[in-house]
Amino acid sequence: MSFHHRMMLQRYGLGCTTSLYSEVLFDPIFTPIFTAVLGTGGFAIGASTITYASLASAIATTAISIGLQALLAQAPKPPKPEDGRAPLNQAIPFRVYAVGRTRVAGARMMWEAKGSNLYSVQAIAGHRIKSFNRFYLNDDEVTVVDNVVTPLTTGGRYGAGSANVRLYTRLGANPETPYAELVSELGAEGIWTNDHRGDGQASLAMRAHNADAQDQQTAFPYGAPSPSVEIDGAFCWDFRDPAQSPTNAATWTWTRNSAIILAWHLCFNEFGFGLDYQKALLPVIELWKEEADICDEDVPLAGGGTEKRYQCNGWDTTENGPKSGLNAILATCDGHLVARGDGARILTVGKFRESRTATLTDADIVGHNVQYGVLFEDECNRLVPKFTYPATNYTSCDTDFFEDTDAQIAAGRVLTMEGSYEWCHQWRQARRLGKRDWLRQRQEVKGSLDVRLSGINAVYARWVRLETPKRLPKLDGKLVENRRSIVALTKGGFTMDFIEHPEGIDDWNPATEEGQQPPVPPAVNASEIPTPVINLIQAKANGGSVYIRVVIIDPDDGSLTPVVRYRVADADGLGTPGAWVEQQNPNAEPSGGYIDLSTGNVPTDEVLDVQAAFIASNRRYSNWSVTEAVTSTSDPTPPAALTSFTLTGSAPRLGNAAFAFSTGNDTHVRTVQIYRVAAGSAFDPDTATLVGTRAVAPSAGYSFTDGDTTRTNLLTNSGFDTDTDWAKGTGWTISGGKANKTAGTQSGLTQAPSFVAGTVYRLASTVSGYSAGTARLRFTGTTTVNGAGRTANGSYLEKMTAATGNNTFVVLGDASFAGSYDDVIMFAETVSCAPQGVWDYYALPLNVSGVEGPPSGPLNVTII
Repeated sequence: MSFHHRMMLQRYGLGCTTSLYSEVLFDPIFTPIFTAVLGTGGFAIGASTITYASLASAIATTAISIGLQALLAQAPKPPKPEDGRAPLNQAIPFRVYAVGRTRVAGARMMWEAKGSNLYSVQAIAGHRIKSFNRFYLNDDEVTVVDNVVTPLTTGGRYGAGSANVRLYTRLGANPETPYAELVSELGAEGIWTNDHRGDGQASLAMRAHNADAQDQQTAFPYGAPSPSVEIDGAFCWDFRDPAQSPTNAATWTWTRNSAIILAWHLCFNEFGFGLDYQKALLPVIELWKEEADICDEDVPLAGGGTEKRYQCNGWDTTENGPKSGLNAILATCDGHLVARGDGARILTVGKFRESRTATLTDADIVGHNVQYGVLFEDECNRLVPKFTYPATNYTSCDTDFFEDTDAQIAAGRVLTMEGSYEWCHQWRQARRLGKRDWLRQRQEVKGSLDVRLSGINAVYARWVRLETPKRLPKLDGKLVENRRSIVALTKGGFTMDFIEHPEGIDDWNPATEEGQQPPVPPAVNASEIPTPVINLIQAKANGGSVYIRVVIIDPDDGSLTPVVRYRVADADGLGTPGAWVEQQNPNAEPSGGYIDLSTGNVPTDEVLDVQAAFIASNRRYSNWSVTEAVTSTSDPTPPAALTSFTLTGSAPRLGNAAFAFSTGNDTHVRTVQIYRVAAGSAFDPDTATLVGTRAVAPSAGYSFTDGDTTRTNLLTNSGFDTDTDWAKGTGWTISGGKANKTAGTQSGLTQAPSFVAGTVYRLASTVSGYSAGTARLRFTGTTTVNGAGRTANGSYLEKMTAATGNNTFVVLGDASFAGSYDDVIMFAETVSCAPQGVWDYYALPLNVSGVEGPPSGPLNVTII
């Protein structure tokens, strides 16, 4: 009996039961999959081929961050953050990759003593990184000036007597530069030569010189120093920036954006999944841009200021495989990742939107298993979010937990689960992620659905609305979240694990839900001075200037003077930071357990790095705090909309479009940017083409032209207003403002403009009254150049390149053509011409800080 016959009998049998099977034998989607599986390689839907291997894997996967994924407990996990304090010591160590800002020691490549010196080299990351920010020897943070560890904060360690330590870094260029000092000392023995460059490998080298016998214990109390570093890791392709190319890593930027880092890990990380970005990202790139923008949304903080919604920082080794990093990245943004059959990957981060919602009906579901309650062994009445805390030198730390005391009393004990957000370094972000998992964990309606192939759109969606009055009447109209979906052909197509979507999961009140900053143990440096802990950092505009407000936790020691320092993060446009500028705050007084500090005026509208420290009465410094970044926005108020934005001049628009606009009585407006997008496309200044910027003042009018205003039509009487200038072939007449042809003979209208061989000419024409045949524009002479054939009414734009010997322009109709031509235009294209086509133009006002106001437009323009 054939497979097809068996399936037919099975469906007949099911159709006679009380289940919701139709008696229809096979639907048009279901059948091709089952019949194709009898082959050996895969099956096709449209132009895409789906392999059997992909059928056996998850289609949709969410972040593995809390204990409810107990069945997936064996999923690989990155190293603990504490593992970044000491280098890996293995004969052939696993390679390391790092994203965002993190602390890592890498893997030891060389450890050699010669005379009174100890030399070492550590592979920090197997790719190019942005920068080395902070340096540690053992657990002491040290200050490095011109490669030398200075005694500023070490109290004599690593610098007592004749002892000294030098640290050298390489960012991972290709080719890279050898360590000259190591080569000069170890090259003759072949231990470390000029060939040991480490191309494409970020690395750290150390030379430690012994102290005299009486100073050795003071200089090196822990024995040989073990270096580790805080770095800004991989450069990633930000697909929202038109200046960045996926094929040119030199154009990429450093980022903490979870969505952009995930795209890098999927497609560009040498140690990631190695997907083809043209298949995985480009078909759904607009969806990825939406998620990246959500990650960059500003979330208000209880004490003032904002932070980005979802940021990602962490490192991993190739020992774990790419799924380890994938889970860690998804956990930082409450991510949901879909693997589509054509190879595309669709990310949805943690923020509900109707656009990411699909519908399942009774007809789409062939089976279900719904749990209306929580089993005792699965119960959780306390969730503890865990994250990596830079303020404790990058260790795992807890935030305030979420709990249900009534449930604890009913259960008779505390049932705790941990939310693991290891690549999250912001405690407030960990709280927001923890709330989302806590609300899901408290949901009582969970289960799985067996979905037919007709419900494939729901399998790819994160949120699903159920229209199930017959099969699941209790859930009819409910919104559920697709937690994990897999192909299950024997169950009808797919199996979807779901959970009812919690109400208020996106609500966030910083004043009541942010919680308290996790405590930082009073760790001191070698000078016995505690390191400040920053609670809040905020740029404050003040009459066109900006100062930085920094709130630190009170150390409860009045003898310490707090000091703040800042620098421009990118002083030269190439990523090189500027010099630090310090400002002491001797008169700052504690209040409510915090000390409120401020700087003087700082450079405006720049990204600044900010740190804090304490100075003791003996003028010794503490370690500097964790670096925080802030943008010194001088004017946070967006400008008002333009009072007018209009087209000027008249059609036809030969290679240009002219506009006029005026500003209102608004002191915030400083510039207006004009953008061009394809007609009908949504306007996004990150992806639209910027065609010009005008400096403006309030209550004023301006003009702007996109393109070349010098172009003129090389054809005379192009509108056929009179029966002149055109030589008419058989069947052609000029009347009624048009050139008309009747069927019968192939012939043309001609003129003899001046041609330049090799020049591109833009052409426009309008066909009306068409009834039969084909017409086209043509250049003739020694060589014939044909335009596109026209077989319908319409207005047409095209380009033709003149060949040697062209001397005649022809409107040619074949023997069957019957119709009329009008508005025939030809002119020579220049590099300054606006592109040919139909476009929408927008005008966007901005203030002095680049804050955008409401856009004006679209103005629809046809440019010939």
